[in-house]
Amino acid sequence: MNEELLAVVNYMERERGLDRDLLFQTLEAAILVAIRKNYGEAAEPRVLIDRKTCEIQAFTFKRVVEKVTDRREEMTLAEARRRRPKAQVGDLIEMEVPPNKLGRIAAQTAKQSIMQKLRQAERQIVFTEYQSRVGEVVTGTVRRFETRDIVVDLGRTEAVLPFNERIPTEAYQVGDATRALILDVRDEPGMPAVILSRAHPDFVKRLFELEVSEIHDATVEIKGVAREAGYRTKIAVMTHDERVDPVGACVGMRGNRVKNIVRELCNEKIDIVRWHDDITQFISNALAPAKLMRIQVESEDERLIRVVADADNYSIAIGKRGENVRLSSKLSGWRIEVERSDEETSFEEKVSSAIDELARIDGIDEETAKKLVYAGFLGVAGILAADVSDIEQAADISAEEAQMIVAAAVRACQAPPEPEEDDGNNESS
Repeated sequence: MNEELLAVVNYMERERGLDRDLLFQTLEAAILVAIRKNYGEAAEPRVLIDRKTCEIQAFTFKRVVEKVTDRREEMTLAEARRRRPKAQVGDLIEMEVPPNKLGRIAAQTAKQSIMQKLRQAERQIVFTEYQSRVGEVVTGTVRRFETRDIVVDLGRTEAVLPFNERIPTEAYQVGDATRALILDVRDEPGMPAVILSRAHPDFVKRLFELEVSEIHDATVEIKGVAREAGYRTKIAVMTHDERVDPVGACVGMRGNRVKNIVRELCNEKIDIVRWHDDITQFISNALAPAKLMRIQVESEDERLIRVVADADNYSIAIGKRGENVRLSSKLSGWRIEVERSDEETSFEEKVSSAIDELARIDGIDEETAKKLVYAGFLGVAGILAADVSDIEQAADISAEEAQMIVAAAVRACQAPPEPEEDDGNNESS
């Protein structure tokens, strides 16, 4: 039995990560339970297990009496004096439990108790470990589906990814590797319930912390995250070093950093917004690419801001299904009301404004800007949405010129704003 116990202890320590001394204490407590069942509570047993060999020694006490009524707990004076010559009636004599009886006791009674205590010890270790890791991103493997929830194998334990914490636009298969945020650890019967989330705003925050070294070393700080999982996220960032552009750091070279996160989130749109202490400027940054005519604080107590946009920018400010203004409101903590301006802009003014905007892009001169505007390309977004061949034909320019225009538009989207203008920035992926 010693070899079997030693094998169990070594396995639990190596494979389950349980503390060796804790395992021996658990075994001793389990055998004590078994001895009490066989010798009674009055026996006051004690158990010693050698930490190296797993050799078990167990001792009980018997009371010296004139007439024995219970052999498990009592012994005659003659029996007692064979062990202790000066024994008297009423004394307690310590006796070692015979190894053969101890073997039967351990085999018959202690097994279930031992396993139960080992499970409790393992359960407590898992609970303590994962409770301290709430808020971390972990990687696991999809093991099975339980109704609409997903069970994920984390190695040490299994976790649950509930249906309402999944990204609505993604599908899962058994065996898929997945990353998720440890949202909560609940102390439940059996093993602790580790709850995962891929829909929580903090999941995006942690992904940026892992991907962007400037955030990890606290050069860039994430000031807030607003998210509608599977569709769009807005994340506000600021820098503690004027030499570092926070938006550019999060976007990365050729957009590689933010693209990695977008892929992880199943192509969820991400807007990286430059934080500003001035709430009106911050709201302007958050609602980009909409160009706003006026931003006015209506009530600081009610945290209400009124925004006015012209007809062309009104729908952009609102966004698809209202998500742009809704996420901007969550991000800023202010209620935003968007109104359409009654002021009508003439066609000539719109054309002139569009030409000026394109002409300010490095690589597009005023003459080229005119051609583009008259061909229907009123801004950078329109250029990026079109094929090179469409630009070439519509603006009546060469293929080389069309390619240079697209390249200039791409650079304009990626470049941070000039510092002296301090007009904020917003990057979308």
